[in-house]
Amino acid sequence: MTFRMATLNLHQGFKRWEERRELIVGQLGELSPDILALNEISVPLQTGRWLQQVTRERLGFQYTLIQYTKTNEPSLDEAQGLLTRFPVIETGNLDYLSRSRIAQVTRLEIEGRQVDVYVTHLHHVREEEGLRQYQVQRLFQWIKSRDDVSTSIVCGDFNANPDSPSIKLIPDFYRTVQTAPTFPTGLRVPGEPVTGPGVKRLSRCYDYIWITGDLEMHEAGRCFDQPDPDDPTLWPSDHVGVWADLKLA
Repeated sequence: MTFRMATLNLHQGFKRWEERRELIVGQLGELSPDILALNEISVPLQTGRWLQQVTRERLGFQYTLIQYTKTNEPSLDEAQGLLTRFPVIETGNLDYLSRSRIAQVTRLEIEGRQVDVYVTHLHHVREEEGLRQYQVQRLFQWIKSRDDVSTSIVCGDFNANPDSPSIKLIPDFYRTVQTAPTFPTGLRVPGEPVTGPGVKRLSRCYDYIWITGDLEMHEAGRCFDQPDPDDPTLWPSDHVGVWADLKLA
């Protein structure tokens, strides 16, 4: 059985959410992922729960939502999560002890086999690459400690291009499904600067899906990458997502 994995950074800021969410649901209906990883879920707006409920009502998707907030004061504002159609066996999270960032894991049952899906969102300041390296090291130490399952997916917004030192720390046995640019889009509020001022549109690859173990990648690409046909400044988010069709060998 082939299943579809996808990611999207929802853009935690309230920027045009009520308009953007309709684009997200429309493109989600076309994509129909079995697993969707989400970064920058807005806690005040409950954007993760909104997507879970609306896709069930409008599209008939039956997703379980697993969600963890950031730590400390940012926990009031931002979370990350996973929507999945597969049975959930176990969940957990890791505090990086660094800028309130976390990673989370969800152990799923897919075709009678166990697969760990890790979601994370690394530090965003470009000049502080050392913090991202520390977070990547912590993440893969944690993954190594959970070695009772050999097949896993690691995904999310890493805020670093493929040639960055932090990305090069990812073990060679993890295979990325694609490295096309995912940030920034042309999202903007009328009268305000575009997201990522001074940065060429879709010039950086920040969002990834890595696979290892018995997973095979059949096809992959970008998703949530279409603006409103009548408004080129309205995109689903300030990032586009990544999708992959995967199969257990």
